[in-house]
Amino acid sequence: MAREQDSRHPERRALIKREEDVRRMAIITTIDGGLGALLIQAGLITPEQLQNTLELQKQEGGEFGQVLVEQGLITAQELASITGLQWNIPFIDVTQQKVHPEALPLVPEPMARKYNVIPLRIADGALIVAMEQPWNIETINDLTTQAKMAIKPVLAVASDIQESINLNYKVSGELEEQISHITDTSARPKVEERIAADAIAQAPIVRTVSLIVRQAVTDRASDIHIEPQNNRLRIRYRIDGILHDAMSLPVSIHLPLVSRLKIMAGMNIADRRRPQDGQFSLKVEDREVDIRVASSDTTQGETIVLRILDKSFALFELTQLGFLPDALEKYRQMLNSPFGMILLSGPTGSGKTTTLYASVNQLNHDERNIMTIEDPVEYRFNNITQIQVHPRAGITFAGGLRALMRLDPDVILVGEIRDSETARTAVQSALTGHLVLSSIHANSAVGVLFRLLDLGIEPFLISSALIGVVAQRMVRRVCLHCRKLTAVPEEEQLIYEREMNEKRTEFYYGEGCNLCANTGYSGRCAVLELIVVSEELRHLLTTNASAEAIRNEAIKEGMVSMWHDSMLKVKQGVTTPYELLRNVYSID
Repeated sequence: MAREQDSRHPERRALIKREEDVRRMAIITTIDGGLGALLIQAGLITPEQLQNTLELQKQEGGEFGQVLVEQGLITAQELASITGLQWNIPFIDVTQQKVHPEALPLVPEPMARKYNVIPLRIADGALIVAMEQPWNIETINDLTTQAKMAIKPVLAVASDIQESINLNYKVSGELEEQISHITDTSARPKVEERIAADAIAQAPIVRTVSLIVRQAVTDRASDIHIEPQNNRLRIRYRIDGILHDAMSLPVSIHLPLVSRLKIMAGMNIADRRRPQDGQFSLKVEDREVDIRVASSDTTQGETIVLRILDKSFALFELTQLGFLPDALEKYRQMLNSPFGMILLSGPTGSGKTTTLYASVNQLNHDERNIMTIEDPVEYRFNNITQIQVHPRAGITFAGGLRALMRLDPDVILVGEIRDSETARTAVQSALTGHLVLSSIHANSAVGVLFRLLDLGIEPFLISSALIGVVAQRMVRRVCLHCRKLTAVPEEEQLIYEREMNEKRTEFYYGEGCNLCANTGYSGRCAVLELIVVSEELRHLLTTNASAEAIRNEAIKEGMVSMWHDSMLKVKQGVTTPYELLRNVYSID
């Protein structure tokens, strides 16, 4: 009763609350070893949130800190940072650390995965190891025995360590073990088919294929090149558009490896002279990856190229592609047109298909019938009807497009305009009330107009059907995790100064880190130029104006040239002058 009376007075209520907080903090500190108190002192959670978490932990189990993270009260990084303070162990961001080559072999991959640790470097005679639980004495003892040197543990986020393990440990060691069990087929070439069949039945060759693909997916590769040489089997990965030597394998496994891939892709293993293609799926890191296979005979033997079709990389939003704000707004307005034709241009590998997919993905699939005709269908999407070009069955781009017209489409995606018949059919489709998106080979946006003229399309039809044109190239993005201002050669300074009218001697380049596989680049973006076909441009086109006149008018109406768009991205630190010299040609 006295306590109830005291609680009516503000001073007494405040005193009672302070006493309760003290008692609660004492209980919390006892229960969770002081971590809760540190989190409260850091202002990351309140005593009430901590009390609720302790009760939830008691009911459902699990580690105290992880329960906090799962509730969204703190991040994994915040938990690791405070835990480091609690144990007086340094906390580091593994994603910012470079794993030194001399450190990695000291902890084998199975041990690294077992304990979720990653060796970073050797300093002062000790091996610095990032650990999820650096206070675990048993783990440290095992690492000491394995590395034969003292271990200096540092704390890191568990998921970051796992990603670093995937990035840094290559499959070469396990590949060597598997290859050692594969029969050497080079000594008996007259019985190739029987040997190939026997080799395919062996588990090591199956595992070898899986390891090669797994490493490629880990390295963010888009293609795997398997190329026989005189004294080795060369394996290369294409990462961010650049081919890198990945590994060298004994030439003796060439035949069983190629045969295994052809069996998986549904190809004829007995036919090694004619080019073939096929496709299969493989489970990599808990997800299905589609792989397109192409083979061809060469003077050194049959070569194979695998295209990795990871759907997670196909579903880009338009905002992720590299459009500047003004160009993005114009392009979205073009896509909102009820009919007409939008064309994308650029060389092979310039990202045209990616932009086309991103374009149709932003359209309303419930209210519109979206259909495609492609060669090949690389990615399959829900709510979009896709047709594969098949010349032997009579399905060409032009023929398939005519067939689509009878299926009541609203939006038609034509994979590529390659010939006059396809161009004319696409223009007719655009003029009869359909929105047509397609790609065409041309060096610039203005070049697209003249490419259509070369294909025999009359100027008045082009001006009537065409809504707009995008010309693009792909350049590598500077890795955001390891970039820093770097002095560059005079040539790179001059190309920037000429275009931007300002002098700079330093630009952002990546130093190389775990997340970019020490390349300094991570991912790619488009550099582009966009033309919206206006009345004045239509007039110039129908009066046979020159390319220069049309280009000048487009710039007058607001077109940013591809070269200038590229330099703006250099200024923003998105890419580098070196990338532009390698990929983008200035026609200004």
